[in-house]
Amino acid sequence: MALKLLRTIRLDPSDTFVFDRAAEPGEWAVPGGFRFFDVDPEQLTGKARQVFRAGFLGLSSFGASTLAVVVEATGAEREAAVGALAAHLVAAHGAPSLAVATTAAEDEIAFAASLADQPDGTIVALHRTVEDGALRERFRTLRPGTRPDRDFSKGGFRAFEFLEVVGEEGPDETLDITAWGREQP
Repeated sequence: MALKLLRTIRLDPSDTFVFDRAAEPGEWAVPGGFRFFDVDPEQLTGKARQVFRAGFLGLSSFGASTLAVVVEATGAEREAAVGALAAHLVAAHGAPSLAVATTAAEDEIAFAASLADQPDGTIVALHRTVEDGALRERFRTLRPGTRPDRDFSKGGFRAFEFLEVVGEEGPDETLDITAWGREQP
């Protein structure tokens, strides 16, 4: 089975407005919930609150991305992502050593890989909340429509060409809004 990870993706420029530091498209990505371990989300406002609610962590800029896309990765790319995250954990989050940070980074990359257990090109969105005092992360997937020329991982997409799938079930029906609009009088 091929190794899959998440990369940041930007379908529109909104990330550059809603986050102080937006990740660039194509960065390796992790959910990054650890960033909020010692933060009271109720005290967050504005752009910081938006990062809490919906921000994946890009592993080059360490900026936020609303969406990530499932792509294949090599072992070397995975190791580079682990190394970048481990160095960031030491520099920005006070990890006591690179060895400890590497262990934590391995876990976070493994978690991201588990989220990437989807077809290539699947978009992943994140919603983070606090419930009963515990941090909760929920993930939703949007899969590309049936047209083979639309590959999200390569930037090919049209608005309204998504199938939403929740849980293990496939979609009960699909709706192509653009086709539907052409059929209306």
